[in-house]
Amino acid sequence: TGSAAPSAVLTNHDLEKLVDTNDEWIFSRTGISRRHILGDDESLTEFAAEAAAKALEMGGVDASEVDLILLCTSTPDDLFGSACQVQGRLGASNAVSYDLTAACSGFVVGLVTAVHMMRGGAFKNVLVIGADALSRYVDWRDRGTCILFGDGCGAVLLKGVDDGACSMLGFDMNSDGSMNKALVAPFDAELDDCDPSKPLSSACADGKGSFENITMKGSDIFKFAVRAVPEVVGKALKAGGLEVEDIDHLVLHQANQRIIESAAKRLKLSDDKIVSNISEYGNTSAASIPLAFDEAVREGKVKEGDVVAFAGFGAGLTWASAIMRFG
Repeated sequence: TGSAAPSAVLTNHDLEKLVDTNDEWIFSRTGISRRHILGDDESLTEFAAEAAAKALEMGGVDASEVDLILLCTSTPDDLFGSACQVQGRLGASNAVSYDLTAACSGFVVGLVTAVHMMRGGAFKNVLVIGADALSRYVDWRDRGTCILFGDGCGAVLLKGVDDGACSMLGFDMNSDGSMNKALVAPFDAELDDCDPSKPLSSACADGKGSFENITMKGSDIFKFAVRAVPEVVGKALKAGGLEVEDIDHLVLHQANQRIIESAAKRLKLSDDKIVSNISEYGNTSAASIPLAFDEAVREGKVKEGDVVAFAGFGAGLTWASAIMRFG
C-alpha cells in the first residue's frame, strides 16, 4: 500500500475566514478538522505516482514488473486521463494504463476490476490507485460543500500467486442513475452569448469547455449512504460465504464520520474495527479508502491475514463493496 497528499492544509479555522461557519459546527456534523489542498504548481499525477511508488516499495516489486495500472479518479490532470502520465513517472513501461471513473466508489470498483482481470491470467502485478483533487471543483464560498472536500491519493499493489488463492473473498457493486442529480459537477462551456453550435459560431469557436463546481443535496446523500452501505457490505459478505463477525477492519469511503459510525452500528461492528482518518483529510473521493487503508497498514493496525471490508458510495449514484484478505 502507499499514499500521498499535498502539504498545504486548510483547517476549519481557515474556513471561518471564508464562509459563515466555525470549527465546532463543521466537526460535529462531519468529523472533519483539516483537508489537504493541491498547490498551483502541483499535479494530481505526481501524488498518484508517489503513492504508487510507495506501494511498489512495500511490495518489493520493480516498476518494470507492473503490467496494469488502474487510476481511479474523477479529476485527472488531462481530459484524456492521467494514468499514462503516472505510468511514465513510475517508469512502468510494461504496464497498460487507463483511468476508471466511478466517483467515490471508484477505488472499490477498480479493485474488483483488477482482480477479475488477474483471474483471466493476463496480468500478474497490478496497481490500483485512487486519486482525486476535488478542490478544483469546489465553490469555496458555498458552506454546504467547501467544508467537505480535500485532495489526496492512495494505492494498493495486487500480486498474482501460483497457488490460485485469491485475496478477494466477495464483492457487490451497484448504480442508480435516477438519483444522479443528488451529486453532480456537470459540463459547462463558454457559449452563453453565442450560437449553441460551437463549430459554426464565429464568436466562440475557441471557447473553453469546463465543468461546473460540485453541487450536492446533502440530506439525500446522507440518507442514501446510511441505508446503502450496510446493505452492500452485507451482500459482499454473503457472496463470499462470510459473516459480519469475520470482518477485522471496516474501511469505508471517508465522506462523513456520522455515516461511518452509523454504518458500523448497523453492521454491529465495534469501534475498534473502524478505520477512519477523515479528521485529517476530509472527503478525498476515490482516494479516501486507499489513503485510510495505507495509514492503517503502516501503523500496524492491519496485519497479514486480516479480513478487510471496503465500501465506497457517491456520485452516479454508485455504491460498491469488496471483502479482501490482506497480505
